[in-house]
Amino acid sequence: MLIAISGTPGTGKTSTVKILQKKGFQVIDLNKFAKENDFIIGIDKKRDSKIVDIHKLNDYFKDYKTDEMVFIDSHLSHLVSHVDKVIIFRCKPEKLRLNLNKKNWNKEKIKENIQAEILDIILSEAVDIHNPKNIFEIDTSNITIRETADIILDIISNDFKNIKKYKIGRIDWSEEILKEF
Repeated sequence: MLIAISGTPGTGKTSTVKILQKKGFQVIDLNKFAKENDFIIGIDKKRDSKIVDIHKLNDYFKDYKTDEMVFIDSHLSHLVSHVDKVIIFRCKPEKLRLNLNKKNWNKEKIKENIQAEILDIILSEAVDIHNPKNIFEIDTSNITIRETADIILDIISNDFKNIKKYKIGRIDWSEEILKEF
């Protein structure tokens, strides 16, 4: 089973999957994977980021078979159309700003990512590709990385069923749109 762990940068994805990896789960760092497999098709100089060929990624994962649970970690992983489940990390804009400041990101990039979080960009993209029943959201704003990993383990242990508090549509930062970040 392939599980995408996605969300705006700074929501805790990579730190959380490191805990899952220590518990024996396989993790694919999609950004590293794309670079190692020549799926980078350019550089966005304005955003200082690599441009990944999503079509090549999807072609690769179309034939990816595993009997194990494999997590794909990246703010792009929800774009992989052949994953079985998508877990999107969400974070309150003010907390996200603090997290991205700790990473020494420039103000423009921080503002762009906060706007993407407020506007549910990743969730919207995920819903366009995946069945909403296979998408879950976790608000990481006020919980630890370990608690986030425990939530994922709980979702898994319940076979991705009856987890209403993690179903999509319960997190809404739209009132934050008028704030200055």
